[in-house]
Amino acid sequence: MQVLAPKPPPAPLARILVVDDDESIRVAMVRFLQRCGYGVESAGNGTDALFLFESNAFDAMICDVRMPGLSGPELLPRVLAHDPNLAVLMLSAVNDAPTAAHVLAGGAVDYLVKPIELRALQDAVIRALARRQSRMEKERFDERIQEEVKLRTAELEQEKESLRRLSVSVVETLIIAMEAKDVYLRGHSQRVADLAAEVAIEMGQDHEIVERIRLAGRLHDVGKIGIREEILNKPSALTVTEFEHVKQHVRIGIEILRPLQQLDHVLDFIHDHHEHWDGSGYPRGIRGDSITLGGRILAGADAFDALTSQRAYRDPMRADDSLAYLGTVAGALLDPQVVRALQVVMMRRLAAA
Repeated sequence: MQVLAPKPPPAPLARILVVDDDESIRVAMVRFLQRCGYGVESAGNGTDALFLFESNAFDAMICDVRMPGLSGPELLPRVLAHDPNLAVLMLSAVNDAPTAAHVLAGGAVDYLVKPIELRALQDAVIRALARRQSRMEKERFDERIQEEVKLRTAELEQEKESLRRLSVSVVETLIIAMEAKDVYLRGHSQRVADLAAEVAIEMGQDHEIVERIRLAGRLHDVGKIGIREEILNKPSALTVTEFEHVKQHVRIGIEILRPLQQLDHVLDFIHDHHEHWDGSGYPRGIRGDSITLGGRILAGADAFDALTSQRAYRDPMRADDSLAYLGTVAGALLDPQVVRALQVVMMRRLAAA
């Protein structure tokens, strides 16, 4: 005959700590709650209660307000530090409204007055545990929502970055096509981008701004794709009409790039890269600090690369001569701070060469 193993006892409905210095009341509550199916521990004072919390987990605590040593209101914040969701029911022989308000504001879920009928105690415990369960479920739900939002935000940022890279790649293809129209412009955009980024670093800009300026440098001349080739390669000075045509490359570039909303402030930098410190530039003729910092830095880097590069109508200038010339137009065509930073960067490059 097969002997069946005894079934394990059912798990308690919840674990409750009863804290009361009156032994008769404490024992009566422990026995009653055990009969109701709860796992119950007890302590005769606040210090013993804290000791039990060190090595046990409880779902609820029924605690007397007035006890020798550590009182109920003093014990309350210390047990909630162990478990903020602990369902605490405070028990007092006095219906004291200020004390009740104090403990309820401090995190207790109920305030019971002795003597209390056992059925009323059971109902209060059920309500307190249900409130604890509801609060914990809400926290778990909120955590899941936060994780989902965090995950989705990361996915959207990744998608946005992928789209930005794809968009920039397409535009850079246009730049390669544009630079192919003018042998003297080949590599110009990348050189301006690298120099502008170094100048921004020298001026103490953070990584995000530096990278926006670098990107603006790579894209700043895309509008020249719309400029007639014979004007780009003209070996002599431009007429007024021809120069007005060349100036349209800023407008054309912005129109090409505007649909790429991911570029954000990069468009502003590109829009301003031909503005002059004294207001004599284009397309808006703005001056000084009204010009974006990125636009001012690009103007300096663009000017230096133009001076030191071969052109159809002139030979390149030496780097040191170009730096000296830029010093003469600082405060007029260029931001003096940008010129100083550019000079530091280029002197460092020349020293390392």
